[in-house]
Amino acid sequence: MKKKHLLVAFTACVIAATGCTSSKKEKSENPDVERAKITLDSLYSHYSAPNTHLLRENYPFDDKYVATYLASEEQKNMPNEYSYLWPYSGTFSAVNAIFETTGDKQYQELLDNKVLPGLEEYFDQKRTPFGYASYINSAPESDRFYDDNVWLGIDFTDTYMLTNEDKYLAKAKLIWNFVASGIDDKLDGGIYWCEQKKESKNTCSNAPGSVFALKLFMATKDSVYFQQGKNLYEWTKKTLQDPSDYLYFDNKNLEGKIGEAKYPYNSGQMIQAAALLYKLTNDKSYLTDAENIAKSGYNYFFTDFTSTEGDQFRILKRNDVWFIAVMLRGYIELYHANNDKTYVDAFRKSLDYAWDHSRDNTGLFNADWTGEQKDEKKWLLTQAAMVEMYGRMASVK
Repeated sequence: MKKKHLLVAFTACVIAATGCTSSKKEKSENPDVERAKITLDSLYSHYSAPNTHLLRENYPFDDKYVATYLASEEQKNMPNEYSYLWPYSGTFSAVNAIFETTGDKQYQELLDNKVLPGLEEYFDQKRTPFGYASYINSAPESDRFYDDNVWLGIDFTDTYMLTNEDKYLAKAKLIWNFVASGIDDKLDGGIYWCEQKKESKNTCSNAPGSVFALKLFMATKDSVYFQQGKNLYEWTKKTLQDPSDYLYFDNKNLEGKIGEAKYPYNSGQMIQAAALLYKLTNDKSYLTDAENIAKSGYNYFFTDFTSTEGDQFRILKRNDVWFIAVMLRGYIELYHANNDKTYVDAFRKSLDYAWDHSRDNTGLFNADWTGEQKDEKKWLLTQAAMVEMYGRMASVK
Protein backbone atom coordinates (compact mmCIF):
# COMPACT_ATOMS: atom_id res chain seq x y z
CA MET A 1 0.00 0.00 0.00
CA LYS A 2 1.37 3.43 -0.92
CA LYS A 3 2.15 5.66 2.03
CA LYS A 4 -0.19 8.45 0.96
CA HIS A 5 -3.09 6.03 0.99
CA LEU A 6 -2.21 4.36 4.28
CA LEU A 7 -4.09 6.57 6.72
CA VAL A 8 -7.08 6.70 4.43
CA ALA A 9 -7.36 2.94 4.81
CA PHE A 10 -7.41 3.33 8.57
CA THR A 11 -9.75 6.29 8.88
CA ALA A 12 -12.08 6.35 5.89
CA CYS A 13 -14.14 3.41 7.08
CA VAL A 14 -17.04 4.39 9.31
CA ILE A 15 -16.98 2.11 12.32
CA ALA A 16 -20.15 0.48 13.50
CA ALA A 17 -20.50 -2.36 15.97
CA THR A 18 -19.45 -4.82 13.29
CA GLY A 19 -16.61 -2.68 11.94
CA CYS A 20 -15.11 -2.81 8.45
CA THR A 21 -15.28 -6.52 7.74
CA SER A 22 -16.82 -6.74 4.33
CA SER A 23 -13.92 -8.12 2.31
CA LYS A 24 -13.41 -11.84 1.89
CA LYS A 25 -9.79 -11.42 2.98
CA GLU A 26 -10.74 -9.85 6.31
CA LYS A 27 -13.47 -12.42 6.95
CA SER A 28 -10.92 -15.19 6.59
CA GLU A 29 -8.41 -13.56 8.94
CA ASN A 30 -7.59 -14.60 12.46
CA PRO A 31 -10.56 -13.13 14.37
CA ASP A 32 -8.31 -11.42 16.91
CA VAL A 33 -6.36 -9.69 14.13
CA GLU A 34 -9.65 -8.57 12.65
CA ARG A 35 -10.81 -7.23 16.01
CA ALA A 36 -7.54 -5.37 16.49
CA LYS A 37 -7.83 -3.73 13.06
CA ILE A 38 -11.47 -2.77 13.56
CA THR A 39 -10.69 -1.19 16.93
CA LEU A 40 -7.67 0.65 15.54
CA ASP A 41 -9.84 2.07 12.76
CA SER A 42 -12.35 3.22 15.35
CA LEU A 43 -9.61 4.78 17.47
CA TYR A 44 -8.31 6.91 14.61
CA SER A 45 -11.82 7.79 13.48
CA HIS A 46 -12.82 9.18 16.87
CA TYR A 47 -9.61 10.53 18.47
CA SER A 48 -7.64 12.11 15.62
CA ALA A 49 -7.01 15.84 16.00
CA PRO A 50 -7.58 17.57 12.62
CA ASN A 51 -4.52 18.58 10.61
CA THR A 52 -2.08 16.97 13.06
CA HIS A 53 -0.59 13.60 13.87
CA LEU A 54 -1.85 14.04 17.43
CA LEU A 55 -4.83 12.53 19.20
CA ARG A 56 -7.45 13.65 21.67
CA GLU A 57 -7.39 12.26 25.19
CA ASN A 58 -11.07 11.34 25.36
CA TYR A 59 -14.13 10.78 23.22
CA PRO A 60 -16.23 12.86 23.16
CA PHE A 61 -13.50 15.51 23.25
CA ASP A 62 -13.34 17.72 26.34
CA ASP A 63 -10.55 20.28 26.70
CA LYS A 64 -11.44 20.75 30.38
CA TYR A 65 -10.38 17.20 31.14
CA VAL A 66 -8.10 16.86 34.20
CA ALA A 67 -5.65 13.97 34.19
CA THR A 68 -5.26 12.24 37.54
CA TYR A 69 -1.96 10.52 36.73
CA LEU A 70 0.39 13.54 36.69
CA ALA A 71 2.81 14.61 39.41
CA SER A 72 2.23 18.37 39.12
CA GLU A 73 -1.00 20.03 40.24
CA GLU A 74 -0.17 22.99 37.99
CA GLN A 75 0.12 20.77 34.93
CA LYS A 76 -3.13 18.96 35.77
CA ASN A 77 -5.00 22.25 35.51
CA MET A 78 -3.68 23.22 32.08
CA PRO A 79 -5.97 23.01 29.05
CA ASN A 80 -5.70 19.60 27.43
CA GLU A 81 -6.23 20.05 23.69
CA TYR A 82 -4.30 16.89 22.87
CA SER A 83 -3.63 13.69 24.75
CA TYR A 84 -0.78 13.39 27.19
CA LEU A 85 2.18 11.25 26.22
CA TRP A 86 1.07 8.17 28.13
CA PRO A 87 -2.23 7.64 26.27
CA TYR A 88 -0.61 8.55 22.95
CA SER A 89 2.16 6.03 23.53
CA GLY A 90 -0.45 3.31 23.78
CA THR A 91 -1.00 3.61 20.03
CA PHE A 92 2.67 2.73 19.47
CA SER A 93 2.22 -0.51 21.41
CA ALA A 94 -1.07 -1.17 19.63
CA VAL A 95 0.30 -0.81 16.11
CA ASN A 96 3.42 -2.76 17.06
CA ALA A 97 1.25 -5.64 18.30
CA ILE A 98 -0.55 -5.92 14.96
CA PHE A 99 2.72 -5.51 13.06
CA GLU A 100 4.39 -8.26 15.08
CA THR A 101 1.47 -10.65 14.66
CA THR A 102 0.85 -10.07 10.94
CA GLY A 103 4.27 -9.03 9.61
CA ASP A 104 2.32 -6.63 7.41
CA LYS A 105 4.59 -3.73 6.39
CA GLN A 106 1.68 -1.31 6.20
CA TYR A 107 1.82 -1.19 9.99
CA GLN A 108 5.46 -0.15 9.89
CA GLU A 109 4.37 2.55 7.46
CA LEU A 110 1.68 3.60 9.90
CA LEU A 111 4.32 3.85 12.62
CA ASP A 112 6.67 5.89 10.44
CA ASN A 113 4.05 8.20 8.97
CA LYS A 114 1.53 8.67 11.76
CA VAL A 115 2.50 7.33 15.18
CA LEU A 116 6.16 8.34 15.41
CA PRO A 117 5.81 11.84 13.88
CA GLY A 118 3.14 12.54 16.49
CA LEU A 119 5.33 11.07 19.20
CA GLU A 120 8.14 13.47 18.30
CA GLU A 121 5.88 16.35 19.35
CA TYR A 122 6.62 15.17 22.92
CA PHE A 123 10.38 14.72 22.47
CA ASP A 124 12.22 17.16 24.75
CA GLN A 125 15.72 18.20 23.75
CA LYS A 126 15.81 21.27 25.99
CA ARG A 127 16.78 19.21 29.04
CA THR A 128 19.49 16.59 29.20
CA PRO A 129 19.59 13.72 28.89
CA PHE A 130 17.03 13.92 26.12
CA GLY A 131 13.72 12.20 26.76
CA TYR A 132 10.00 12.37 26.20
CA ALA A 133 7.96 14.90 28.17
CA SER A 134 4.45 14.25 29.36
CA TYR A 135 2.95 16.88 27.06
CA ILE A 136 3.77 18.43 23.70
CA ASN A 137 6.71 20.77 23.28
CA SER A 138 4.65 23.73 22.06
CA ALA A 139 2.93 23.88 25.47
CA PRO A 140 4.60 25.09 28.69
CA GLU A 141 7.34 22.78 29.95
CA SER A 142 5.92 19.57 31.41
CA ASP A 143 7.25 16.88 33.73
CA ARG A 144 9.14 13.89 32.38
CA PHE A 145 8.28 10.47 33.72
CA TYR A 146 10.72 7.59 33.71
CA ASP A 147 7.96 5.03 33.26
CA ASP A 148 6.50 6.88 30.25
CA ASN A 149 9.90 6.65 28.64
CA VAL A 150 10.38 2.99 29.57
CA TRP A 151 7.20 2.00 27.72
CA LEU A 152 8.43 3.84 24.64
CA GLY A 153 11.86 2.26 24.91
CA ILE A 154 10.31 -1.20 24.96
CA ASP A 155 8.29 -0.36 21.86
CA PHE A 156 11.27 1.04 19.96
CA THR A 157 13.28 -2.06 20.84
CA ASP A 158 10.46 -4.32 19.72
CA THR A 159 10.19 -2.44 16.43
CA TYR A 160 13.92 -2.79 15.91
CA MET A 161 13.74 -6.54 16.47
CA LEU A 162 10.89 -6.76 13.95
CA THR A 163 12.67 -4.71 11.27
CA ASN A 164 16.40 -4.69 12.06
CA GLU A 165 16.40 -0.97 11.19
CA ASP A 166 18.94 0.95 13.24
CA LYS A 167 16.85 4.12 13.58
CA TYR A 168 14.58 2.36 16.09
CA LEU A 169 17.44 0.93 18.11
CA ALA A 170 19.17 4.32 18.24
CA LYS A 171 16.04 5.83 19.77
CA ALA A 172 15.73 2.96 22.25
CA LYS A 173 19.33 3.48 23.40
CA LEU A 174 18.76 7.22 23.79
CA ILE A 175 15.69 6.53 25.90
CA TRP A 176 17.62 4.06 28.04
CA ASN A 177 20.17 6.78 28.81
CA PHE A 178 17.35 8.95 30.13
CA VAL A 179 15.82 6.09 32.13
CA ALA A 180 19.18 5.14 33.64
CA SER A 181 19.66 8.74 34.76
CA GLY A 182 16.76 8.09 37.14
CA ILE A 183 18.77 5.55 39.16
CA ASP A 184 20.70 6.53 42.29
CA ASP A 185 21.80 4.98 45.58
CA LYS A 186 18.78 6.07 47.61
CA LEU A 187 16.74 3.05 48.74
CA ASP A 188 19.74 1.01 47.55
CA GLY A 189 18.98 1.59 43.89
CA GLY A 190 15.97 1.60 41.64
CA ILE A 191 14.44 4.07 39.17
CA TYR A 192 12.37 7.04 40.27
CA TRP A 193 8.89 7.65 38.89
CA CYS A 194 9.18 11.31 37.87
CA GLU A 195 12.30 13.31 37.05
CA GLN A 196 10.91 16.50 38.62
CA LYS A 197 9.41 14.77 41.69
CA LYS A 198 12.04 12.38 42.95
CA GLU A 199 9.97 11.29 45.92
CA SER A 200 9.35 7.59 45.23
CA LYS A 201 10.64 4.62 43.30
CA ASN A 202 7.82 2.71 41.69
CA THR A 203 7.27 -0.77 40.38
CA CYS A 204 5.88 0.81 37.20
CA SER A 205 9.30 2.21 36.33
CA ASN A 206 11.49 -0.60 37.66
CA ALA A 207 9.68 -3.75 36.51
CA PRO A 208 9.34 -2.59 32.89
CA GLY A 209 12.78 -1.05 33.26
CA SER A 210 14.04 -4.59 33.73
CA VAL A 211 12.07 -5.79 30.70
CA PHE A 212 13.43 -2.88 28.64
CA ALA A 213 17.04 -3.58 29.56
CA LEU A 214 16.67 -7.31 28.91
CA LYS A 215 15.13 -6.62 25.50
CA LEU A 216 18.02 -4.24 24.72
CA PHE A 217 20.38 -7.06 25.61
CA MET A 218 18.51 -9.37 23.24
CA ALA A 219 18.74 -6.72 20.52
CA THR A 220 22.40 -5.78 21.00
CA LYS A 221 24.07 -8.69 22.87
CA ASP A 222 25.67 -6.03 25.08
CA SER A 223 25.99 -7.69 28.49
CA VAL A 224 25.79 -4.33 30.26
CA TYR A 225 22.07 -4.25 29.47
CA PHE A 226 21.63 -7.78 30.77
CA GLN A 227 23.23 -6.90 34.08
CA GLN A 228 21.16 -3.74 34.41
CA GLY A 229 17.98 -5.68 33.70
CA LYS A 230 18.88 -8.37 36.20
CA ASN A 231 19.76 -5.77 38.84
CA LEU A 232 16.45 -3.97 38.40
CA TYR A 233 14.57 -7.24 38.66
CA GLU A 234 16.35 -8.15 41.88
CA TRP A 235 15.88 -4.68 43.36
CA THR A 236 12.16 -4.67 42.61
CA LYS A 237 11.66 -8.16 44.00
CA LYS A 238 13.54 -7.33 47.19
CA THR A 239 11.93 -3.92 47.69
CA LEU A 240 8.36 -4.14 46.45
CA GLN A 241 7.14 -7.74 46.39
CA ASP A 242 4.47 -8.77 48.90
CA PRO A 243 5.89 -12.04 50.31
CA SER A 244 2.42 -13.21 51.31
CA ASP A 245 1.18 -13.62 47.74
CA TYR A 246 4.12 -12.80 45.39
CA LEU A 247 2.30 -9.79 43.92
CA TYR A 248 3.84 -6.32 43.76
CA PHE A 249 3.15 -3.16 45.69
CA ASP A 250 3.08 0.13 43.82
CA ASN A 251 5.99 2.13 45.24
CA LYS A 252 8.34 2.94 48.07
CA ASN A 253 8.93 6.57 48.99
CA LEU A 254 12.22 8.02 50.19
CA GLU A 255 11.02 7.84 53.80
CA GLY A 256 10.68 4.10 53.37
CA LYS A 257 6.88 3.91 53.31
CA ILE A 258 5.37 1.35 50.96
CA GLY A 259 2.40 2.31 48.79
CA GLU A 260 0.53 -0.97 49.02
CA ALA A 261 -1.83 -0.70 46.04
CA LYS A 262 -1.55 -3.67 43.68
CA TYR A 263 -2.04 -2.96 40.01
CA PRO A 264 -2.14 -5.54 37.21
CA TYR A 265 0.70 -4.07 35.17
CA ASN A 266 3.20 -4.07 38.02
CA SER A 267 2.93 -7.78 38.71
CA GLY A 268 2.55 -8.48 34.99
CA GLN A 269 5.84 -6.81 34.18
CA MET A 270 7.61 -8.82 36.85
CA ILE A 271 6.16 -11.97 35.27
CA GLN A 272 7.60 -10.85 31.95
CA ALA A 273 10.98 -9.92 33.40
CA ALA A 274 11.23 -13.27 35.19
CA ALA A 275 10.21 -15.18 32.06
CA LEU A 276 12.81 -13.29 30.01
CA LEU A 277 15.50 -14.00 32.59
CA TYR A 278 14.57 -17.68 32.46
CA LYS A 279 14.78 -17.59 28.66
CA LEU A 280 18.20 -15.94 28.78
CA THR A 281 19.75 -17.96 31.63
CA ASN A 282 17.79 -21.23 31.82
CA ASP A 283 17.74 -20.67 35.59
CA LYS A 284 14.51 -22.32 36.73
CA SER A 285 14.25 -20.09 39.78
CA TYR A 286 13.09 -17.32 37.44
CA LEU A 287 10.44 -19.58 35.93
CA THR A 288 9.26 -20.40 39.44
CA ASP A 289 9.08 -16.68 40.22
CA ALA A 290 6.99 -16.04 37.11
CA GLU A 291 4.64 -18.93 37.80
CA ASN A 292 4.11 -17.89 41.42
CA ILE A 293 3.21 -14.33 40.44
CA ALA A 294 0.98 -15.56 37.62
CA LYS A 295 -1.01 -17.87 39.88
CA SER A 296 -1.61 -15.14 42.43
CA GLY A 297 -2.39 -12.61 39.72
CA TYR A 298 -5.05 -14.90 38.32
CA ASN A 299 -6.60 -15.25 41.77
CA TYR A 300 -6.37 -11.52 42.51
CA PHE A 301 -7.26 -9.82 39.23
CA PHE A 302 -9.95 -12.20 37.96
CA THR A 303 -13.32 -12.89 39.54
CA ASP A 304 -16.10 -15.46 39.14
CA PHE A 305 -18.75 -14.32 36.70
CA THR A 306 -22.01 -15.59 35.24
CA SER A 307 -22.83 -14.13 31.84
CA THR A 308 -26.26 -12.99 30.67
CA GLU A 309 -26.33 -16.25 28.70
CA GLY A 310 -25.71 -18.28 31.86
CA ASP A 311 -22.08 -19.13 31.06
CA GLN A 312 -19.88 -19.27 34.17
CA PHE A 313 -16.20 -18.32 33.96
CA ARG A 314 -13.61 -16.08 35.58
CA ILE A 315 -13.52 -12.60 34.09
CA LEU A 316 -10.99 -9.83 34.58
CA LYS A 317 -12.11 -7.39 37.25
CA ARG A 318 -12.74 -3.81 36.20
CA ASN A 319 -9.42 -2.00 36.23
CA ASP A 320 -7.44 0.40 34.11
CA VAL A 321 -7.69 -1.51 30.81
CA TRP A 322 -4.14 -0.62 29.77
CA PHE A 323 -2.86 -2.06 33.05
CA ILE A 324 -4.53 -5.29 32.01
CA ALA A 325 -2.93 -5.12 28.56
CA VAL A 326 0.52 -4.77 30.08
CA MET A 327 -0.23 -7.62 32.47
CA LEU A 328 -1.15 -9.75 29.45
CA ARG A 329 2.35 -9.19 28.04
CA GLY A 330 3.73 -11.02 31.07
CA TYR A 331 1.31 -13.90 30.84
CA ILE A 332 2.07 -14.38 27.14
CA GLU A 333 5.82 -14.35 27.88
CA LEU A 334 5.22 -17.00 30.53
CA TYR A 335 3.18 -19.07 28.08
CA HIS A 336 6.11 -19.01 25.68
CA ALA A 337 8.32 -20.26 28.53
CA ASN A 338 6.16 -23.11 29.88
CA ASN A 339 3.55 -23.79 27.16
CA ASP A 340 0.74 -23.69 29.73
CA LYS A 341 -2.29 -21.97 28.18
CA THR A 342 -4.40 -21.85 31.36
CA TYR A 343 -3.98 -18.15 31.95
CA VAL A 344 -3.91 -16.92 28.35
CA ASP A 345 -7.10 -18.89 27.75
CA ALA A 346 -8.66 -17.01 30.68
CA PHE A 347 -7.64 -13.71 29.08
CA ARG A 348 -9.11 -14.86 25.79
CA LYS A 349 -12.44 -15.70 27.44
CA SER A 350 -12.61 -12.21 28.94
CA LEU A 351 -11.60 -10.56 25.66
CA ASP A 352 -14.19 -12.55 23.71
CA TYR A 353 -16.87 -11.48 26.15
CA ALA A 354 -15.72 -7.85 26.04
CA TRP A 355 -15.98 -7.84 22.26
CA ASP A 356 -19.63 -8.85 22.42
CA HIS A 357 -20.73 -6.90 25.50
CA SER A 358 -18.59 -3.82 26.23
CA ARG A 359 -18.44 -1.99 22.88
CA ASP A 360 -20.86 0.76 21.93
CA ASN A 361 -22.19 1.74 18.51
CA THR A 362 -19.00 3.71 17.75
CA GLY A 363 -16.92 0.56 18.10
CA LEU A 364 -15.26 1.95 21.25
CA PHE A 365 -14.95 -0.01 24.47
CA ASN A 366 -16.21 0.65 27.98
CA ALA A 367 -13.81 -0.16 30.79
CA ASP A 368 -16.25 -2.66 32.31
CA TRP A 369 -16.01 -5.82 30.23
CA THR A 370 -19.17 -7.31 31.69
CA GLY A 371 -21.16 -4.67 29.81
CA GLU A 372 -22.99 -3.62 32.97
CA GLN A 373 -21.37 -0.18 33.41
CA LYS A 374 -21.12 2.36 30.60
CA ASP A 375 -18.54 5.15 30.40
CA GLU A 376 -19.72 8.66 29.64
CA LYS A 377 -16.33 9.42 28.14
CA LYS A 378 -13.98 6.84 26.67
CA TRP A 379 -10.25 7.19 27.22
CA LEU A 380 -7.82 6.92 24.32
CA LEU A 381 -5.55 4.58 26.25
CA THR A 382 -8.38 2.12 26.85
CA GLN A 383 -8.96 1.79 23.11
CA ALA A 384 -5.24 1.44 22.37
CA ALA A 385 -5.02 -1.27 25.03
CA MET A 386 -7.83 -3.23 23.42
CA VAL A 387 -6.07 -3.07 20.05
CA GLU A 388 -2.87 -4.28 21.67
CA MET A 389 -4.53 -7.19 23.46
CA TYR A 390 -6.36 -8.48 20.41
CA GLY A 391 -3.18 -8.05 18.40
CA ARG A 392 -1.13 -10.01 20.88
CA MET A 393 -3.73 -12.74 21.44
CA ALA A 394 -3.77 -13.35 17.69
CA SER A 395 -0.27 -14.81 17.99
CA VAL A 396 -1.19 -17.22 20.80
CA LYS A 397 -1.91 -20.56 19.17
